[in-house]
Amino acid sequence: MVNLIQNENMKVYRRWRTWIMVGFMIAVVFTASLVEWYYDNDITSDTWQKQVEQQKDAMEKELDDPKTGEETKKYYENHIALIDYRLEHNIRPEDGTMWSGINGSATLVILITLFTVIIAGDSLAGEFSTGTIKLLLIRPASRLKILISKYVSMILFGILLLIVLFVVSVLINGLLYKFGDMSLPMVGLDSNGDIFERNMVLNLWKTYLLNGVSTVMYVTIAFMISSAFRSSAMAIGFSIFALFAGAILMELIQRYDWAKYVLFPNLNLAQYLEGRPYQDGMTLSFSIIMLVIYFIVFNLVSWLAFTRRDVAA
Repeated sequence: MVNLIQNENMKVYRRWRTWIMVGFMIAVVFTASLVEWYYDNDITSDTWQKQVEQQKDAMEKELDDPKTGEETKKYYENHIALIDYRLEHNIRPEDGTMWSGINGSATLVILITLFTVIIAGDSLAGEFSTGTIKLLLIRPASRLKILISKYVSMILFGILLLIVLFVVSVLINGLLYKFGDMSLPMVGLDSNGDIFERNMVLNLWKTYLLNGVSTVMYVTIAFMISSAFRSSAMAIGFSIFALFAGAILMELIQRYDWAKYVLFPNLNLAQYLEGRPYQDGMTLSFSIIMLVIYFIVFNLVSWLAFTRRDVAA
C-alpha cells in the first residue's frame, strides 16, 4: 500500500501543473496580504482606540435614530459591547496587525479545494482515457488498494497545500507587520451576543481544519464521478459546479426544515466556531453524522464502480 501511495504521489508532483497551482496560491496570498498591509498601514497601536471610539459614536447615533430597525439596533448594541470590552481590556482589533492578513488567507482554503478537485478528477479518469489503467491493474495489488492509494494521495496533496498556505501566510504577513502583536487574542461575538476570547493560532488552525473537511468531501465527489463515468472533464466540472453552486442552493432552501439534511449546509463546520449554525437545531455532532453518511455513500459508489466494471468497457 505504501509503495502504491508513493507511486501516486510521484504522478502528482512530477507534473508542472501541480507546481503551477502551488505557485499561483502563493502569489495570491502574497498579493492579498500586500494589499491588506497597504490599507492597514495607517492603523497603529496608538490610533486603534480612537478609531473604535469613533465607530462606537457612529453606532450610538444610529441607535438614537427612530428609523433604525430592531435587528439593526441589536447588532449595534452587541458591537458596542464588544468595543467596550476591547477598550477595557486593551485588546486591539485584528486590523493593522499580522493576524488580519493571516485570517484573511484562511478564506483561500477554497483554492485548495479547487486545485485538489482538479488533480483528483483526473487521477482516476485519466488512467482510463490514456489506457494506463491496464498497466496499473496487472500489478498484484487489488483494485481496492489502487483506489485507496489514489484517494489517500489526493488527501495528502490537500494537506500539503493547507500547510503551505498557513506557513506562507504567516511568513509574509509576519514580515510585513514585523511580527508585531503575535500574542493578540481573538475577540468576537457568538450568536447569542456573548463575547468570547480565544487563542488566535488555535482558532485559526481550527478554522483551517474544519474548512478542510469540505475539501475532503469534494475530493470524494470527484472520485465518485471519475470512477462512475471515467471522465476527467465531468468529474472536475461537476465538482467545481457543486463547489460554487452550493452557496446559491443553500440560500434558496434555507427556509425549509429538510435543508439541514442536504450536504452543503453541513460542509461548513467552521460555522460552529462562531455559534452561528445554518439552521436552528443544527449542531456540530449532527453535521458530522450527516457528513459521515454522505462520505460512506460516495465512497461506496466509487468502490462499486471501480471494482465491478470491466476495464475495457
